[in-house]
Amino acid sequence: MPRKAPASPDATAAPGSAASAASAGPIVSSAHLVSPDSAEMSEFEFGLIVAGNAFHRWVVHCMAAAGLKDLTPLDVLVLHHVTHRARDKRLADICFIMNIEDTHLVNYALKKLQVLGVVASHKSGKDVTYAATDLGRQHVNRYRDIRESCLITALNADDGLNRDIGELARLLRVLSGMYDQAARSAASL
Repeated sequence: MPRKAPASPDATAAPGSAASAASAGPIVSSAHLVSPDSAEMSEFEFGLIVAGNAFHRWVVHCMAAAGLKDLTPLDVLVLHHVTHRARDKRLADICFIMNIEDTHLVNYALKKLQVLGVVASHKSGKDVTYAATDLGRQHVNRYRDIRESCLITALNADDGLNRDIGELARLLRVLSGMYDQAARSAASL
């Protein structure tokens, strides 16, 4: 059964009224992409954009509070991944796990983190691996403490939210596979 097309943005209901909110259709950033087959996907994508930007702002501010200023979101995420499970990581492995195609971006982040003394590289045969230094682990531990204080405490205020977040994480993994497949399809056009 086909879905009803979203209401036009020119709806005539009074701004701010309940009728206006209902007739305005989904909340999206690109109304020209809204499909009658899935207005929800356009709404999800807008939520993803907003949440992604909020997450990036959060990780940068949290790491700055932990003592490492002037990092990009990717720098922070690479440091966390290099610290993950206290195992040395190769550039290709970092890119693969983080689903980053442009290895030069991760390589640049690793070089920047090495200059700051929070990541060290080791040569093992032909491979170069990266690991967090003691200083890097100190910053990551401080980040974790700040995260617990500022974010996790707020999250725990709503009992059902953790369960919802777990389901959302599963859905995001499924959707990332769909987006990857769609990207491959688009690249072949």
